[in-house]
Amino acid sequence: MSSTDTTQRNAAAQAPFERGSLLKFLLPSALGVGLFLIPFQVGDTINIGMGLMADGLKALLAGALPAIAVVVLVLSVLATSWVKLARPGWAEKGVLRDMFHVGPVWFGMRILGAAFALMTFFQFGPEFVTASFTGGVMLNDLAPVLLTFFFFAALLLPFLVEFGFMEFIGSLVRKPFRAIFNLPGRSAIDATASWMGSGTVGVLITTQQYEKGYYNRREAAVIATNFSIVSIAFSLLITSFVDINHMFVQFYFTVVVAGLIAAVIVPRLPPLSRKPNTYYEPVGCQLAEKRTEEMGLLRYSLTQAVRRAEHAPGPRELARNALFNVADIFLALLPLVFAIGTVALILAEFTPLFTWLSYPMVPVLELLRIPEAEAAAPATLVGFADMFLPAVLATNIESELTRFVIACLSLTQLIYMSEIGALLLKSKIPLKLWELVAIFMLRTAITLPIIAFMAHTFFF
Repeated sequence: MSSTDTTQRNAAAQAPFERGSLLKFLLPSALGVGLFLIPFQVGDTINIGMGLMADGLKALLAGALPAIAVVVLVLSVLATSWVKLARPGWAEKGVLRDMFHVGPVWFGMRILGAAFALMTFFQFGPEFVTASFTGGVMLNDLAPVLLTFFFFAALLLPFLVEFGFMEFIGSLVRKPFRAIFNLPGRSAIDATASWMGSGTVGVLITTQQYEKGYYNRREAAVIATNFSIVSIAFSLLITSFVDINHMFVQFYFTVVVAGLIAAVIVPRLPPLSRKPNTYYEPVGCQLAEKRTEEMGLLRYSLTQAVRRAEHAPGPRELARNALFNVADIFLALLPLVFAIGTVALILAEFTPLFTWLSYPMVPVLELLRIPEAEAAAPATLVGFADMFLPAVLATNIESELTRFVIACLSLTQLIYMSEIGALLLKSKIPLKLWELVAIFMLRTAITLPIIAFMAHTFFF
């Protein structure tokens, strides 16, 4: 490179940003950070701005949300059936084609989800479907949360991901995230959004980033299965439920330590280590993390952010994309979550499946010196069905140490079929059911000894 070229490049690097471009990055990104990443205390709980909005909508609609969920699930089946039979032109391309032209398995899941919702709402059919702790949990507890959370997440996520904030943070923390996790720096946003808001929001961010070419197949699978931890707010709920809320700081510290260690180890083992470093074909690789300009790290990160903001969608396109995202979540994702979640809860509550599967865990817990090992064993695996089930089983255990270990483990396992697992199976991220089972077991095997060691050594 000639001295003239170098001088011109350095001059360009030091040139001030245009005010309009800088504001286009700063203002929407600040709003996104305020809504998704900044926690604050409201009464006895910790929440984020988007969570407060979702809670407000949930309180406003109150008892109507289960009925709304039933309508949405039935509408999904009717709309999919009509599109398959009539084949209208508007549904033959783009997002709407992906939404309604689904295979027989996924169409069957939509029918099953709608059937479960109707039976639970009107209380007819088998008790194992309509019971308060199976279909009732999905319709009355989980569906209202998903409807309100996903509504605002789909509408507001563009402020966090479309105006340069992910490029800014990604460039700043690229080296440590590559060195520690072998992931792009922008994945730090996924982790933070999960910790402060919701694991489902983290999965939604990961899915969108993968489909836009910012994560390859391996990275998307790793991020979705290792960084989508449940929120601080849900963690407080768990500690209160198992009566260890006086140990919340020790509890959450243990969850973070065990989770970070698992995030380092699990991606380096099959099946995640065998995922290819290839990108989603329709878009290819859109990520450029390599620094080529002669400028400092902070200015380079800011430059990347401003460039991204300059090419951000306009208000009309943002609104259109947000509405499509809401429709896709409600009509395609919610039926799948309801169907898989209900089946998982039925297996957990009405069959001895998880009790049988947990027999090998008894000697493991005894080796780790966990009291009441036989009672605790099913709680170590039942979390695969739903994140709240281990806490339910733990309430009958007298040992505070055992309740502490189960509560911590339930948050570090991450793969819950009633929520995260269903989201991943529906997404375009290349993860199969057997791989989710394998990752769940790996995370259990890695985090359980860490949690037990920390509990015995530091807290009990």
